[in-house]
Amino acid sequence: MTAIEVRSAPVARPPRQDGRRRREVLTLILPALLPVLVFSVGPLLYGIYLAFTDAEAGVNHETSFVGLANFADLLTDDDFWSSFRIGMIWAISVTVLQFVASLGLALLLNQNLRLRGLARVLAVVPWAMPPVIIGLMWRLVYHPDAGILNATLRDLGLIERNISWLNDFTLTLPAIIVVGVWAGLPQTTVVLLAGLQNVPRELHEAAAVDGATVWRRFWSVTLPQLRPVITAITALDFVWNINQFGLVYVLTAGGPGGQTRLPMLFAYEEAFRYGFFGYAATLGVGFVIVVLAVLGLYLWRQMREASQ
Repeated sequence: MTAIEVRSAPVARPPRQDGRRRREVLTLILPALLPVLVFSVGPLLYGIYLAFTDAEAGVNHETSFVGLANFADLLTDDDFWSSFRIGMIWAISVTVLQFVASLGLALLLNQNLRLRGLARVLAVVPWAMPPVIIGLMWRLVYHPDAGILNATLRDLGLIERNISWLNDFTLTLPAIIVVGVWAGLPQTTVVLLAGLQNVPRELHEAAAVDGATVWRRFWSVTLPQLRPVITAITALDFVWNINQFGLVYVLTAGGPGGQTRLPMLFAYEEAFRYGFFGYAATLGVGFVIVVLAVLGLYLWRQMREASQ
């Protein structure tokens, strides 16, 4: 008896309805996309437009197109370059110190310690606090007469008279850098802790068998495995820190004498104190270009080192 091979006829598929599916997808995405377009993309495009105008506060002022005149004024503005210098010092210092402190805290929280879960919860407490509340709290800490910092230093015999931390020309910037590091510590710690938990234990065990010390395993195993996470979180931290406004505004409002006037504070003053909306928009656009250039150079170097 010969075997008879029976093949089933191919089932005819219904015609594709790509147009209908696209409409359905657009209908589902539109409710989430519309707020982004209205509250993010729209103001961004309008801000770029204002950068090329002489828009000012006032009812009877007629706005006109001035081309690149605002950008030319920006390049010769000493106040802008001073603000830019302060902003870069702030952003780089806070980002580097945040990373170092967060890495140490993440390594500690990654150990099998008692009450580790409670410690992890307490580590993210500053993340749940609004910048305004953090600023007010640290203003009380730094208060020259009733602040806990001066009281503690006096009790330890380290100072004889109170220090005005937020009004001293040499101490104010370091003081707010400390606040910036404390406020941004949780999110960096959480990201690095997640990266540490994804490092294979087999690598550490193999290195330990080969006789590598704890410090050697950290440099040769942990850090290389964390490189993608470190690149991502430091880039994000830099962008967040360079755009900081609320925290520093509550602490010092840019004082004393402009020593803590970050670029966003400078743009705010130009727009809402002096009414130069066009020039303030130019400050924002110009600073975004500079930050993107610095960030692009950093990411390019990190990717180049990772590929070698």
